[in-house]
Amino acid sequence: MSEQDGTEREFDIGWADSAEHKEPSARARMLAARWKDNPPGPVPFRAAPERLGRRRSSWVSTVVVLGCVAAVIVLLGYINFRAPY
Repeated sequence: MSEQDGTEREFDIGWADSAEHKEPSARARMLAARWKDNPPGPVPFRAAPERLGRRRSSWVSTVVVLGCVAAVIVLLGYINFRAPY
């Protein structure tokens, strides 16, 4: 093939979108075959949340995060203080 033939055959998204027939994906074909005999039942948009246990209050989470940040700052300051120049 010459260099000129390669430039004439430029495939882009516009070319792909203008195709007359688009084959469904493998997953779409699999689901269509499965649902033909056994269609899925109705599913609510969002399921009811499950309560796993007591939820931690927001101020406890804030204290934990700020404590971790302070510990990292102190650790980095200690490392820089101990580093020889």
